[in-house]
Amino acid sequence: MEAKSVAKNYRFMIIMLAAMVIGAIVGALAPGFGNSIAFLGSIFINLMFCIVVPMVFASIAGAVANMKNRRRAGKIMGVTVATFVITGAIAAVIYFILVQIFPPVTAAWTEIPAEEMGEYATMTQMIVNIFTASDFVGLLTRRAMLPLIVFSLLFGFAVNLSGEAGAPVAKLLESLTAVMLKLVQLVTYYAPIAFFAIFADLVATYGPQLVTGSYGRALALYYPVCFIYIFTAWPLFAWFGGGKDGIRVMLQHIAKPAIVSLGTCSSVATIPTNMEAAADTGISKDISDIVLPLGATMHMDGSCFSCVLKVAFVLGVFGTPMGFDKLIPVVLVAVLSSVGMSGVPGGGYIGEYIICSIFFPQQMELAFPILVAIGNLVDPPATMINAAGDYVVSFIVSRFVDGKDWLQKALAEKR
Repeated sequence: MEAKSVAKNYRFMIIMLAAMVIGAIVGALAPGFGNSIAFLGSIFINLMFCIVVPMVFASIAGAVANMKNRRRAGKIMGVTVATFVITGAIAAVIYFILVQIFPPVTAAWTEIPAEEMGEYATMTQMIVNIFTASDFVGLLTRRAMLPLIVFSLLFGFAVNLSGEAGAPVAKLLESLTAVMLKLVQLVTYYAPIAFFAIFADLVATYGPQLVTGSYGRALALYYPVCFIYIFTAWPLFAWFGGGKDGIRVMLQHIAKPAIVSLGTCSSVATIPTNMEAAADTGISKDISDIVLPLGATMHMDGSCFSCVLKVAFVLGVFGTPMGFDKLIPVVLVAVLSSVGMSGVPGGGYIGEYIICSIFFPQQMELAFPILVAIGNLVDPPATMINAAGDYVVSFIVSRFVDGKDWLQKALAEKR
C-alpha cells in the first residue's frame, strides 16, 4: 500500500513538471496565447492565498495553545530565527564570492532608463507594521503575514494560559488545521492546469530578457548557483539536522514543496505543502506549525542571493567595482532586507529601496527599475530556495528542540 502511495505522489509531481515544461514551450512559441491564459494560474494562487491566512492562524495559535511547556515554544522560535539569520548570511557570503569571480556586468552601460520612485513606508512605520495591523480586518490578508503571526502567537498563549476554559478553543484550532490541510489536497488537483498557464505567461513575458544582454549573463550565473545550492546546502542541512537518515528522508519529501514554490513563486502559497511534507516526515507538529509560517516571511536564502546579485549588477552598470571592502555591508543588507523585512505590510520592494538608499543614494531613479527587473527575473528559483528550504530548516530546529535522534525515533514509530 505504501509503495502505491509513493508511486501515486511521484506520478502527480511528474504531471506537474510536464505541465510546467509544456507551458514554457507554449509561452515561447505563442507569447500572445501565453499571456492570455495567465488567469488560469491566478485562480490557483488566489485559492492558496485564501487558504493560507486561516491556516497560519490555526496552526501557530493551535501549536502554542496545545503546548504543555511554554518554554518549548520560546525555544522553537529562538532556534528558528537564529537559523534563518545564519543560513541567510551564509548564502549572501557564498554569492558575494561568486560575483567576484563572475561579475554579472562586464562593461558600464551608456544609456540607463530612469523611473520615478513611488511612495513607501518609513522605517518607523515599518517597525509598527512588523508587530501590528491597524485593526482586526487588516490581519486577514497575506500582505500582513508578520502581524498575523504575532497575533496568532499571542492568541495561542492566551488560550494556553486560560487552562480548562481554553481547552475547547485549543481543540478547535487543531481541528481547523487538519481541515485546511484537506482543503489544500482538493485545490492541488488543479495545480497542473495552473502551472501550465503560469509558465506559459512567465516565458511569454520575460523570455527575451532571459537570453539577451547583461540580464542573460546575470541569470546564467544565478540559476545554476541556485540549483547547486539546493543539491549541496540542503543535503548538508538535512544531515546536520536529521543525522544519517536526514538526507534520504529529505529527498523523499522535498520534491512537492519545491515544485509548488517554483510554480507559484510564493513562499506563502507553499506553506500548506510544506506542512504535508513535515507531517509525513515525522517532524513534531508544534515545530512545523511555528517554523513553516515563520519561514514563509523570514527564511529567504534565495533572496539573499538575489540581493547580492542586484548590488553587483547595478555597480557594474555604473562601472564601479564591488571589492571585498563591501562584503560586510552587502551581507548585512541582504540579511536585513530578506530576513527582516519580508512579509511586512508597506514593505513592497523594501529590499530595493534599502539597496538604493545605502549603495546608490544619488542614482536611485536609475538603479531602482534595474533592481526590480532583476528581482522579477530571478523570482522562481529564489522562491524555491526560500520556500522549500523552510522544510529543510525544520530538520535543524528539530535537532535542537527534540534531540539529535528525533528522526530515528520518528522512523521507528512508522515501522
